[in-house]
Amino acid sequence: MKVIILAAGYATRLYPLTLNQPKPLLPVAGKPMVEHVLDNLAPITGIDRVYVVTNAKFAPHFRKWSADYRAKHPKFEIAVCDDNSTDDSNKLGAIGDINFVLRTQNVDDDVIVVAGDNLFSDQLADFGKCCREKNAPVLALYDVDNLEEIKKYNSISVDGAGKITFFEEKPKNPTSTLTGIALYYYPRHTLAMIRQYITEGNNPDQPGRLVQWFYPRTPFYTWRVPGLWFDIGSKETLEEANQIFGKLAAGKK
Repeated sequence: MKVIILAAGYATRLYPLTLNQPKPLLPVAGKPMVEHVLDNLAPITGIDRVYVVTNAKFAPHFRKWSADYRAKHPKFEIAVCDDNSTDDSNKLGAIGDINFVLRTQNVDDDVIVVAGDNLFSDQLADFGKCCREKNAPVLALYDVDNLEEIKKYNSISVDGAGKITFFEEKPKNPTSTLTGIALYYYPRHTLAMIRQYITEGNNPDQPGRLVQWFYPRTPFYTWRVPGLWFDIGSKETLEEANQIFGKLAAGKK
């Protein structure tokens, strides 16, 4: 199994913190966000390689980080993939970056896709178990408990088996506080559909759009995220995550 970590954004809302540092390498509770992501993925059995897809500006930062991280945590092979974008005007978009990694790295395996700025309080071993059981695409769900917040994300409905029956990116009139987050599983036999999505000229940004395209074409299941989830999109959420994850780390000592 392979992992693709999405880390090619420029995080302009966090300027000046991210002017010369990629958002996933900003520290939360004493270590870079992306290390929290990897630590929570580590219990999933079968992962043998991690691809961090980033841009030309931040590729050197991730290469230095990955060398340091691998020296202390040799569990994963880590490859940094530079998508050659230089700013928001020529970025490939999240789905474009997924396709870029699949194509340039000749990936022919089951794939977990996760945003490099997604923080989880709990480990993700059960997500891996769900993915193996379904052998179908899986989307992680989180209850944000606020209909206004949902408008920034997506609105989703599922049936009794957890299969997606409705998905809308950035809804104007959401009816549920459940949202799909940037943690996905695409089994090997569905990778050609990702290439098809791009080839057809669909929007290459916002990975939820890929889910919206996928679920009417093939069964797409869901998994509820336990504990807390943070999408670090502002200085306020970064500060809140630092406080909460700092307390969690202190409680584990």
